[in-house]
Amino acid sequence: MDLYERRQLRYRHIFITVMVSCIVAVITAGATFIYCAKKGTSNVLPFVGKTPVSTEATSDETINAISQSLKSFRNVIDTYYIGDIEESKLLDGAIKGYVDGLGDEYSEYMTKEEWEEYQTAALGNYVGIGIYMGTDKDGNTIVSAPIKDSPAEKAGIKTEDIIVEVDGENVLGVDSALIATKIKGEANTKVHLKIARGTEYLEFDIIREEIKIYHVETEIKNGNVGYMSLYTFDTGSAEEVQKAIKELESKGAKKFILDLRYNGGGLVDEALKIANLFIPKNKDVLITVDSQENRVVTKTENDNITNAELVVLVNEYSASASEILSGALKDNGRAKIVGTKTFGKGVIQNVFSLFDGSVLKLTVAEYFTPNETKINKEGIVPDIEVELEKVEKEEDFVDTQLNKALEILK
Repeated sequence: MDLYERRQLRYRHIFITVMVSCIVAVITAGATFIYCAKKGTSNVLPFVGKTPVSTEATSDETINAISQSLKSFRNVIDTYYIGDIEESKLLDGAIKGYVDGLGDEYSEYMTKEEWEEYQTAALGNYVGIGIYMGTDKDGNTIVSAPIKDSPAEKAGIKTEDIIVEVDGENVLGVDSALIATKIKGEANTKVHLKIARGTEYLEFDIIREEIKIYHVETEIKNGNVGYMSLYTFDTGSAEEVQKAIKELESKGAKKFILDLRYNGGGLVDEALKIANLFIPKNKDVLITVDSQENRVVTKTENDNITNAELVVLVNEYSASASEILSGALKDNGRAKIVGTKTFGKGVIQNVFSLFDGSVLKLTVAEYFTPNETKINKEGIVPDIEVELEKVEKEEDFVDTQLNKALEILK
């Protein structure tokens, strides 16, 4: 059994143990409960506290402390709470809180239903309004791009719109995956969005439809430059990029632009497959270091399909898999990177399946470019830094970053 399998079994054991311990009672709440009598008087119940855990405690000691604390809270709930109790929701909430306690913005527990929704979107089809989403530096969810011909595009949703409310619920600072579940729904139903665009607040009523995701949009520019815009690294993205390269070459493309602006990442394997389309076999493309300081160097496995000159466009919303790909292409001398410094998400998550179909998405490694450049909290610095021109009216918009890429490829 290799290291990965041992670690997977260890994490699964810990979380199954937590789930069993929590089944007797689960809630995360304050330490003092107040009961208000009909006459307006109030009585403070006896203190219900958490079992203390030292910073040096073992995982077994921590799990035992959780179990004891939850039993204490549950006794009070069973005695005084007047609402209905759904055990499965309490259990899911307790585990979510446990994982949140890691303080890692990328690790999360997902129920079976949440995981199935995530996979459905990753496979390229879902019912919704048709937007790619990312995260800005303030932790708010932005529209990376509306999908072509989608309900969102037809309604007027634009790139960099900040999602403020979904059906009247404030979602500022809420994880984009959770916002996605709120926006999705049944076909032909309506969702109401409140959007921040610059200094304006705009509201939209959008009818959900079945959305087919096409990860790549292409165009021939200046007669011989194949332009490819890649919005996300979902299942099949690499295959679509490969197909796009071939189709653009058949239309006369001799050079390429790969646009990763607003691409918030996705599946690392897809990014590595795309790197291999441009980088020859047996070249370093990624270095990962795990919690045990094990260092793994990933190399390209196949011959590249093109040696054409390449420029990659990035910006501050290019993250994760986008940074892996642009870093690999840059360090191997296969592309000039143009734009602004990328987001700086340099950690990788693995998904560990639990016995009931739920999953733990856990940060397990930090990654570095082939030249050992740190990305996490740092980002990829472009070879040529170009700010995107900001204008008030869209018809006056000039894509200064794209123009620079085209200038390089003359």
